[in-house]
Amino acid sequence: MKRKKVQWFWTWVLGSVAMRLILLYFPKNLNLSLRPEVSTPVTSLRRLAEGYWLKQSSLSPYAGSMYHGSPLLLTLLGPLTVTRVEGQPDHLLCSLIFVVADVACAMLICGAGEKLQVAYSSSLQFLGLHNLSEDSELLPSGDIAALVYLWNPFTVVACVGLSTSAIENLMVVLSLYGACSRLAPLAAFGWVMATHMSLYPAILIVPVILLLGYGPDAPPRKLFWRRKNLEVGNSTCSDSYSAEEEKNQLKMANVFSLRPVVLFLFWTLLWSSYVLFLCSIYVQQYGGLRELFRRTYGFILTVQDLSPNIGVLWYFFAEVFDFFRNFFLLVFHGNILLMIAPLALRLNHRPCFLAFVYIAISSMLKSYPSVGDSALYLGLLGLFAYELKDMNFSFFLFSGYVGVSLLSPVMHNLWIWRGTGNANFYFATAITYTCFQIILVVESVSAMLNHDRMLTKLYTAKLQNVKS
Repeated sequence: MKRKKVQWFWTWVLGSVAMRLILLYFPKNLNLSLRPEVSTPVTSLRRLAEGYWLKQSSLSPYAGSMYHGSPLLLTLLGPLTVTRVEGQPDHLLCSLIFVVADVACAMLICGAGEKLQVAYSSSLQFLGLHNLSEDSELLPSGDIAALVYLWNPFTVVACVGLSTSAIENLMVVLSLYGACSRLAPLAAFGWVMATHMSLYPAILIVPVILLLGYGPDAPPRKLFWRRKNLEVGNSTCSDSYSAEEEKNQLKMANVFSLRPVVLFLFWTLLWSSYVLFLCSIYVQQYGGLRELFRRTYGFILTVQDLSPNIGVLWYFFAEVFDFFRNFFLLVFHGNILLMIAPLALRLNHRPCFLAFVYIAISSMLKSYPSVGDSALYLGLLGLFAYELKDMNFSFFLFSGYVGVSLLSPVMHNLWIWRGTGNANFYFATAITYTCFQIILVVESVSAMLNHDRMLTKLYTAKLQNVKS
């Protein structure tokens, strides 16, 4: 039976790869690399090719207003965008790199899901709630999440559209996988590279530290302490209560471990220094690190490019008075920072789910969002398929995502090419898309909290039966 599951899983994985390779034969007909929903000023391969061309011409890759990405990414992908004899850039190798990045990201999600499932099942069995862990063994949530990520249309169009968001997503998932495995060097490397390529993953340091300190997601910790106190106070059970069992129970209670966190901070400092050293060598003749930060992080924070995308900031800052621009920049970026502490305090026992929430929020409020960002948090959402099975408005959200995905290209075509619409047509789809993302975050958090309450009620009833 297990062998059939493995064959079934890999059949779908290979099918997703084959679909990508087939679609890559029609890049000119699809024109996905030109879609504002797929390519943004910081994820477009065309802009990267322009930056590499400037570098080859002995100019700064950040000259003008085209390229605003990582110099390391420019070094990796730049040579693959060189124009060939036919006069067209050879994007085949770049496409293959994005396909490999998608598959590697899915495998890391699957691996993280396995570790989450093992840890969560152990916690439920320790609490005596064995029946709740049986359903997840039929179809592992890690497999579900990996296939959701690979077959998500957002992931597919980002890959075929040659968006560098695939590599950014890989670094984010690498960090989460390293944290779930308590591999501090791997988690630090993924976090540093993700933050280097896109500023917003910096907020993931909170769930990564919680994962390293407490371990993977678990039921509320008060349930473990309640059981320990009950067994310690029970004289009939105290005789058979050995020191080894007490140690295991304390481990199940998720006592914060400082050692992996210190190692993570050490490796973060080490990897950050190494990345900055490489970047300083690359841009030393073009203004140094200060110019690099101004052209990358400064470009993201100040929202200099107001070209249309699926976010809401481009339209807002195109209409707002310049006098209020800096104030609203602080407001929009501050919204992300203000949500970090409350969510961390409430969901600290579920750090991987907390990472999903952070990624979803940053995808809504970031300066230049794309469908690649949505593909990442929708894939991570599959890790909690069983905990969120009672989530409200699931069909409504699914229909909304499909509807917005179909309407957005239509409204953009009416505005830009046919001239029968205006910017409000396209911006309406962006607002609708943001509203659906807000509903998804709110409902998923509510469903997870309701699941925790259900566990608390079941365990309380179990304790009452034991006492009686």
